[in-house]
Amino acid sequence: MRTDSNLKYHYHAILSYIGLNFLLIGLLIFTPLLALLAWHDEWIYSPGFIVPAVVLSSIGFVIWKVFRSRRAVTLTVQDGGIVVLFSWIVAFLSSAIPFMAIIRLNFTQAVFEAVSGWTTTGLSVVDVANAPNAILLWRSIMQLVGGAGFAIIMLATITGPVGPGVSIAEGRTDQLAPHIRRSVKLVATIYGGYAIFGIISYQLAGMSFFDAINHSFAAISTGGFSTKPENIGHWDSPAVEAVSIILMIFGNMNFLTAYMLLSGRFKAFYRNGEVKTMAVLIPLCAVILIFLVCNSIYLTTGKVFRVALFEVVTCLTTTGFTSTVYANWNSLGYLVLTLLMLVGGGTCSTAGGIKQYRIYILFKSFIWDLKRPFLPKQAIVENHVWKGEWKEFVTSEHIRQVGTFVFLYLCLYFLGSGIIATHGYKLNESLFEFASAMGTVGSSCGLTAAASPKLVLWTEVIGMFLGRLEFFVIFVSIGKIVRDAFSISKPAPLRRM
Repeated sequence: MRTDSNLKYHYHAILSYIGLNFLLIGLLIFTPLLALLAWHDEWIYSPGFIVPAVVLSSIGFVIWKVFRSRRAVTLTVQDGGIVVLFSWIVAFLSSAIPFMAIIRLNFTQAVFEAVSGWTTTGLSVVDVANAPNAILLWRSIMQLVGGAGFAIIMLATITGPVGPGVSIAEGRTDQLAPHIRRSVKLVATIYGGYAIFGIISYQLAGMSFFDAINHSFAAISTGGFSTKPENIGHWDSPAVEAVSIILMIFGNMNFLTAYMLLSGRFKAFYRNGEVKTMAVLIPLCAVILIFLVCNSIYLTTGKVFRVALFEVVTCLTTTGFTSTVYANWNSLGYLVLTLLMLVGGGTCSTAGGIKQYRIYILFKSFIWDLKRPFLPKQAIVENHVWKGEWKEFVTSEHIRQVGTFVFLYLCLYFLGSGIIATHGYKLNESLFEFASAMGTVGSSCGLTAAASPKLVLWTEVIGMFLGRLEFFVIFVSIGKIVRDAFSISKPAPLRRM
């Protein structure tokens, strides 16, 4: 039976949501102009934002109006993947225009910076010491919106049963409330609260208002862009580092887990697997760095402790803020930070990486397998982990899916690291830098710069994009487009009379 009519309605819905995304991205490009109210001498840069904003908003508005339908269409995961894929690609390209128009980055450099911003990576090729304030603010805004998930925030403005397709395509499968629009509003409230807390706290710690805004946005989005070449190390302040650590941990945290904590459900919070994973990895890795890496580099005990703790938290949460440089670090230090970047942050958060939930599932699977030979042959075991206030039962199929994801992630990781290494970089530097790109971390050993080879930058661009999204869904979505195209092009079968 032909399904051309259903495909038509589905793709009309997909195109209308893509158009709405284009419209909102275009409006977002206007926001850095707010900086011009304080820095009047930067009005000469306004066309670099106004032109792409007007063009993209106009195109998005037309697409949205033309394909908008009153018929309710539920988006599948594959449909949501198509929306996310095209919306993010256009966001990358349009957001690169201000970098080319204002600070004269070439196309590769500008796209790299835009992708790094939207994916909340934080690797940068911009000379922040000489960049206009409007550009610095634009980088932070990209991270703020990219961290919350532009497509899922967009759903808060949509009426009708759109389904969970878009949020799942961005790697967000948990909902705070039964209805997705209510979940999105709760996420936006929590996220906005983080931002306000961060701005106030950074100011109290000694930052200027402008620096506080930028670093608060970068911290809660686990992005890592800074207004200073030395990043957080510019202040060399325990207070600034403490505020950053708090914001990074909250930004890394699954929004559902954070909601449990903020609403006073402490039991549900403490038995969460991701919380347990952080509670083990942070002190363990910090101790390793303190005694085997930092102790021989930094002069005071306080500095040794601060650097070790800060760098562990920034890499595990995939934020990428730095309080030091890694030039004098030994190979063990590189190894510890690389492994933390591969593990990554919490699911349904702003963080990247393999995700702590998957690592926790694999660890629990190992424990369950060790126990199985000692159980009675007739024993029926229902393995589970806690998610919020309910148990999630883990099946063999679930473990297989996690294992397949981790295997594919590591294959792509080693492939990207190999491409970088072929340009003459050391193996430990190549592994570190691509772990940072694919994990959307942003920490750098100095390999990423404006003068880096174009192939290295594009390899990192692809790594950042695939690392930010659930790439299984994106691959399947591309396959859906191809399949539907062939389905429509096939002639309908003749009916018998």
